[in-house]
Amino acid sequence: MHILFLTDNFPPEGNAPATRTYEHAYRWVKKGCQVTVITCAPNFPEGKVFPGFSNKLYQVSDMDGIRVVRVKTYITANEGFVKRILDYMSFMLSGFIAGLFQKKPDVIVATSPQFFCACAGWALSAIRRKPFVFELRDIWPASITAVGAMKDSMAIKVLEKIELFLYRRATSIVSVTNSFKRDLIERGIVGDKIEVVLNGVDLDKYQPVTSKDEELVARYGLEGKFVAGYIGTHGMAHGLEHIVSVAEKLKHHDNIRFIFAGGGASRRMVEELVSEKQLNNVVLIDRQPKEMMPRLWSLCDISLVPLVNSDLFRTVIPSKIFECMGMGIPTVMSVPDGEATKIINDSKCGITVESENVKQISDAICKLYKNRTLYNDLVQNSVEASASYSREKMASSMLNIFSCLRK
Repeated sequence: MHILFLTDNFPPEGNAPATRTYEHAYRWVKKGCQVTVITCAPNFPEGKVFPGFSNKLYQVSDMDGIRVVRVKTYITANEGFVKRILDYMSFMLSGFIAGLFQKKPDVIVATSPQFFCACAGWALSAIRRKPFVFELRDIWPASITAVGAMKDSMAIKVLEKIELFLYRRATSIVSVTNSFKRDLIERGIVGDKIEVVLNGVDLDKYQPVTSKDEELVARYGLEGKFVAGYIGTHGMAHGLEHIVSVAEKLKHHDNIRFIFAGGGASRRMVEELVSEKQLNNVVLIDRQPKEMMPRLWSLCDISLVPLVNSDLFRTVIPSKIFECMGMGIPTVMSVPDGEATKIINDSKCGITVESENVKQISDAICKLYKNRTLYNDLVQNSVEASASYSREKMASSMLNIFSCLRK
């Protein structure tokens, strides 16, 4: 089977869409499939092309057996609605053109969170007369208004019409949450063509922490400290100003430290707040290569997983919770009550609190710092739960969906 996959993000970018696509594609290749990924020059989230890469018209490389086709796009930072739309539309056009010249595929897959990528996938499927799979990672454009990046307007209404058009035209929809599937059904999309394949963890890479990375501990002055870490994209949806407030609230606890590692639209805001509040208990680490993630996570005694208080985020499952499970790192989750909080509560691998509630987040951190019995129980529960979310299982589930479309 030849799988043609369109995605804006792909390694060496280390965000959730890039990781999911690579880890699935790598396993599909191992199972005998041919996989072609059409993407752009790596630049997320700063909007700067990574060292060693260039924004060329067309370039082909091999990554662990995956044929990677990179196309030229308009590159900008992940901020500003108009610029991002230009970025997305440029990939839609160049990705579509590149897709016309690929070896005959058996199935064409395009992933969100933005659906202009899916537009290219649908157009290619129509021309090449092959099944079109829409991998739904985010309800877009609803997420734009949820974080206040844009108010409800005629432009949003037009985008919503395009969104529904793509759902209806897709041969199959692969949703990363059950909540997204329910939302689509409520909006009139046929439930029989919607499958759910959750995010997961590569258990070969993310294994239980036995000791913290000594070199990084020394570099950041974390010897003997209890570390609460936010690692990942610093986006508007995460409400990181509240995590900075938590650090301020606990600044007199000398044995507790906070890590912010990553980049994104809100990174500068975090840096400015930490400087303004003169927080000596916060360590700021720039975005790191994906292969560094297990080393970075090893520094953390607990993982902080926040989202702003919007009903839309009741349907979201932050993918980092699965990596933390694999490494035995308990989660303090401050997101609206929904599918993600249910996973944490059911697996008993963390503590859930109200979104944006500085006091409750602070209390949860202190509780895990002081109560070692509880902490150790959550560590063990996390490791045990990770087996249910192995990337191997998720990749096989998705491949079965593709195989059924060929029959």
